[in-house]
Amino acid sequence: MSETFAIGIGGAAGQGVATPGDIFAMIFSRRGLHLNAYNAYQSIIRGGHTFLTIRTGIEPVECMGDGIDLLIPLNQDTMDRHLRLLTTGGACIYNADTIKPGAAADGVQLCALPVSKMADITRNKVAQNTLALGAALSMMGVGFQSLESVIAGQFGRKGEAVVKENVDLARTGYEYATANFKPFARPLPMTEKRYAVLSGNAAMAMGGAAAGVKFYCAYPMSPSTGVLHWMAGHGRKAGIMVRQMEDEIGVINMAIGAAHAGVRSMCATSGGGFALMTEGLGLSAMAEIPVVAINCMRAGPSTGVPTKTEQGDLWQALGAAFGDFPRVIAAPLNIGDCFTLMAEIFNVTDRFQCPGIVLCDLLLSEGRLSVDPKLLDFIPEIDRGELITTNGDFHEEEYLRYKFTESGVSPRAIPGLLGYTHTVASDEHEENGVLISDEYTNAGKRRAMMDKRMRKVAGIEAMVPPPVLEGPQDAQVTLVGWGSTDGTIREARARLAEQGITANQLQIRWLVPLHGDAILKILRAAKHTILVENNYSGQFARYLRSETSFVADGHIRKYDGEPFMPHHIAEGVREQLSGSTTLSVPTHEVMV
Repeated sequence: MSETFAIGIGGAAGQGVATPGDIFAMIFSRRGLHLNAYNAYQSIIRGGHTFLTIRTGIEPVECMGDGIDLLIPLNQDTMDRHLRLLTTGGACIYNADTIKPGAAADGVQLCALPVSKMADITRNKVAQNTLALGAALSMMGVGFQSLESVIAGQFGRKGEAVVKENVDLARTGYEYATANFKPFARPLPMTEKRYAVLSGNAAMAMGGAAAGVKFYCAYPMSPSTGVLHWMAGHGRKAGIMVRQMEDEIGVINMAIGAAHAGVRSMCATSGGGFALMTEGLGLSAMAEIPVVAINCMRAGPSTGVPTKTEQGDLWQALGAAFGDFPRVIAAPLNIGDCFTLMAEIFNVTDRFQCPGIVLCDLLLSEGRLSVDPKLLDFIPEIDRGELITTNGDFHEEEYLRYKFTESGVSPRAIPGLLGYTHTVASDEHEENGVLISDEYTNAGKRRAMMDKRMRKVAGIEAMVPPPVLEGPQDAQVTLVGWGSTDGTIREARARLAEQGITANQLQIRWLVPLHGDAILKILRAAKHTILVENNYSGQFARYLRSETSFVADGHIRKYDGEPFMPHHIAEGVREQLSGSTTLSVPTHEVMV
């Protein structure tokens, strides 16, 4: 594993945890370092525990990791919860006026700041944050000028007085640490590279824009709201019409209406909102209008834990709407993939005129990751499929919107083109769109139209690539995951290798189509298979069994609202190789 440095900043909601996190992220990015950030917070405005983890390094940082090198507790609760995460060589910077340290591990440096002597805390309630920030960067070997520049940018809109106050506080903390604390053994490195820092929500929004989306609508719902925020802030410049609706029923129907008019259309929500969209998705399938819906999964059911992550909506997506119809479901593997996936899924849905569902989760939606700008600097190949946009090729014959074809895909004309009159509705219909009114005498037509739509499935399977096994072919254990567990499983494999256990990995990105035959061929050759999922019931395990009859040798599941850490998976593998079959990761082992 590559060398990394991790920081944990914790406090109560309202104590300003996010601001120092943003400043650290900016400094790491400007030093040409990769980073991964995750904020575990409660669904209340003030109070409750918040813990932000930022991990950085020269090589890509694929998950939040297992522990931290620097702890900045803004209250006693954070000190009590997280001091144990520091190991030899780590440090804790805290306000000596209000926080008492506990028993730290050997080799951990406890750095007490006499905050009331260093700042006027009656006037500035968050002075401790900026003082700790300055002290931390001194101990990392980062020059103060870098911090001063970032502070100026962070607080510039609040005026010169605020900028000066925070620069002075940061300098006080910086100088105090230089004089009183031992620096870290290794200074924070620097490279010539530069990276963009994105949340998954921003990446999906940007990916949609790059894919040619011209209409976006949504109703705010955590953790998907960041997509709407990006679209609202950049939609006009990108030529995208953005609308906030009164509910998710209106969202999906308006998105379908825009797609029917001929533009690429997208919407985003979470599980509760997606439940309201399902009837509309059925309309998309029956009318063969392509639309993409993003479901940013959170811990359910119902309101559940709205600020916590989970992979709990797979079966909801598999069963969205009623009846049989072609659909595409994909789960991005990381925040960079949130961007690249959008063009791919739009091409599939456009070519096969069916709904597409992106199953993201809070870990990616609200997490942040460094991304190589080259990934974002491209013009994707856009395939609109059998879309007729002009009447130049019209030859007077009757236009059949739902014409029977070998592929199941019928030419789709934009409404209003001369000579291409057709009917579109939610009822079953004939080739020209006219509704079937007598189900008994038209039973053959119903079967023929169902067969036509379902013939698309073969084409979708051919267009979407099957998953590929990563790692040594003869590994002792094969770890199977889907979506956002990718990076954590990869790091767990590296940890297992250090312990003499070889592991490979099969990560599923396209859930529908599943490519069951290709998956089965890989897993039948495996020595021992373990499925890793962020849900209670093993939803992917049940899905895989229903499609292929394959039953894994073991399972590792986590459903407390927090993401996996590498040691959860490594420990689960060791335990199961010694005889157990299922490990549910207990809550007390989580970082937060």
